Amino acid sequence: MSDPDFPRVTRILPDAVHQAVPRPGTAVVRLETTHDRQGALDGAWWPRSRDLAGELPGLVSALSEYLGPITRVGLDSDAWDELPTRMTIDDRVVHIDSFPVGDDTVLITRGGKDLFSLLVVPPHAMPDAARAAMAAAVRAGSQTRAEQILIDTGTERANLGHPA
Repeated sequence: MSDPDFPRVTRILPDAVHQAVPRPGTAVVRLETTHDRQGALDGAWWPRSRDLAGELPGLVSALSEYLGPITRVGLDSDAWDELPTRMTIDDRVVHIDSFPVGDDTVLITRGGKDLFSLLVVPPHAMPDAARAAMAAAVRAGSQTRAEQILIDTGTERANLGHPA
């Protein structure tokens, strides 16, 4: 059954793919591609800094290529240095919602209703720990919460509210 408000996207990422944004030093995104989406998380994002204006365009562009247009992003306000209420990315306005939730996720909305929850690996994470956290986030059917994944992989947040 298809959603009449949003055309069905026929392209999906291959299982366990890493999609690196083409600019050096930008985010790495990993998505779970099971069709049932039964896990607690749909993927993971490893931004390289707390600068949302520098990091979010790469994430939205990479996701839009596979998911279709991204309309809204929900973020933890304590995890970023400055938070605009909207950004224009790839000639589309993306609305940004921010709340002090501390749940180590970013919520991505495509169309009007389809929501994806991504683990946010802290920028300071060591590469091996970040890869382990990203792999845990996309494990099919996993119900492990983002905070627990970061604890288990040694990538907990550091210096919240202060630049790293």
